[in-house]
Amino acid sequence: MALTDQAIVKIKDMILAGELRPGDRLPPEKELSESLGLSRSSLREAVKALEIVHVLDVRRGDGTYVTSLRPEVLLGALSFFADIHQDSSVLELFAVRRILEPAAGAMAAARATPADIAQLRSLLAEVREGTSVDDLVAHDLVFHRTICQLSGNAYLTGLLDTLSGSTLRARVWRGITDEGAVERTLTEHRAIVDALESADPELVSSQVTVHVSGVANWLQRALGAPASTVPPRRPPRRSRPPAS
Repeated sequence: MALTDQAIVKIKDMILAGELRPGDRLPPEKELSESLGLSRSSLREAVKALEIVHVLDVRRGDGTYVTSLRPEVLLGALSFFADIHQDSSVLELFAVRRILEPAAGAMAAARATPADIAQLRSLLAEVREGTSVDDLVAHDLVFHRTICQLSGNAYLTGLLDTLSGSTLRARVWRGITDEGAVERTLTEHRAIVDALESADPELVSSQVTVHVSGVANWLQRALGAPASTVPPRRPPRRSRPPAS
């Protein structure tokens, strides 16, 4: 389990044990990190993650507080993380996405018009380094759905839309805990759009494979799942130079 995950679990245990109650202020960072046996950086990441899901409230210049007066609300929010770490079947969904999405991307490469490329670049322009996790995941869903629709196959689009929604929590969790996830996602999305613009189906397929596999491989490490659960990533092939 990653250090940030360990920190989150330890804070959760404090809440469950009644050491921290709704409305309580957390001990100072140095004191809490030492008592939990964690580095201060791991503790900060855990606090940031729990703030995003409204379990903790960080008040600048005042301190960090447990937000809710209703314990069941706290436990419901924390179950978000438990769901991710107790059920590795989501890796199988990523494995299916890794098979189907590159094919959809290759089909889209043969159909995408300049207007379609412009639409995708407009989507990319809506996301920046400071974009919130919620907005990043919403962008990711629209981006992938748009490319699937460009494949021209309604059944494939519907199936991938269902699979994409089923992996939503894992993608949110990566956005919370994986430093640089926003820029990494944007870089990979740009590479996919560039490949679509080049109308190179094989290159699009490779770039989509790298992108989907990146999240799956991160989740596999977080879960400690066997390496065989997700097929290996294939590096993107260099696009062929245009014929002279």
